[in-house]
Amino acid sequence: MFLPFYTLIIALLQGMVAAPALPVASILMLSSSISAPKSLPNSQIAPRKVVEWLTERDHDFGKMRHERPKSFVFLFKNISEEPILLETVRTTCGCTAARWTESPIGPGETGEINVEYDAYQRGDFSKKIRVFFSRQRKPELLWIRGDVD
Repeated sequence: MFLPFYTLIIALLQGMVAAPALPVASILMLSSSISAPKSLPNSQIAPRKVVEWLTERDHDFGKMRHERPKSFVFLFKNISEEPILLETVRTTCGCTAARWTESPIGPGETGEINVEYDAYQRGDFSKKIRVFFSRQRKPELLWIRGDVD
């Protein structure tokens, strides 16, 4: 773990690198006081969820008529202790559009994402929607599915 530091010390001792103003004995003493960083507990490393979904996260429209768009509203609740912002919603193609709550959502308050599928292409479909919230590193994933006649 300390290989680069010791490599520098060896290079200094062999005269391969210009010596710093500190004598070698001081550098060696300094090196003995350096320790590896302590690892953080899993609770501090793991991504923290800021929302709880009040609706299903995978919605099946079932059978849809060709060129007859349908929409579904995904509802969520802020479960963090601070206000959050729904930063953006990304869909996988132009056939899926989303509108969402744009104002800050306080602790315990709810927000929504209205997703519409245009139904212009016939056949089965399955579309992923990525939802990005402030204060949460990873996006939340939503899905819509169905079959267009």
